Amino acid sequence: MVLTAQQLADLMPDATQLESNEPEMESSVHYAQLALLVACLEWLWRDRTDYFIGANLTIYFSRQQLRNRDFRGPDFFLVKHTEKRPRKSWVVWEEDGRYPDLIIELLSVSTAKVDRTLKRNLYQDRFRTPEYFWFSPETSEFAGYRLVNGVYQEIEPDETGHRWSEALNLYLGLHQQQLRYFTSSGRTGAHSSGSSRAR
Repeated sequence: MVLTAQQLADLMPDATQLESNEPEMESSVHYAQLALLVACLEWLWRDRTDYFIGANLTIYFSRQQLRNRDFRGPDFFLVKHTEKRPRKSWVVWEEDGRYPDLIIELLSVSTAKVDRTLKRNLYQDRFRTPEYFWFSPETSEFAGYRLVNGVYQEIEPDETGHRWSEALNLYLGLHQQQLRYFTSSGRTGAHSSGSSRAR
């Protein structure tokens, strides 16, 4: 039996009591990278009110998760076609059953294995998140995946090492050892590197 969003909500706890339960960022470099991703996308989409950005925010998605205290908060996630307003956490059953359209994890020594395996499987199999990227501010490791027939397939980089995000309608790539957004319109000579950096 498939539950409607309202039926799911009726079965779940009072969402007003669910605050984010995420640990602090691993380092000041991780924090700066996260702040950059949020601020730049907010600027690029400054005229839009139909999205939500979660930064180090817990996603609550099931009773079992609450019982096990198995909290899974991506470092950065984007939900499109929703109301842009402050939230203490992302509560799936209060958001019409919506999961993120895009997730970015910032790898660290303590989280890299979980991000590459357990979280990747969760985002693929449970969240069904269309795009998943990870980036290490320490080593510059960068990878991206798109959901194809229910399975994550690697997003191949272009000649500059940038990967196209359909969710963002932007490229993601590295500039000065930071993960940045790149516009498609500027990829033919508008910038000395051949790409237009989203500022």
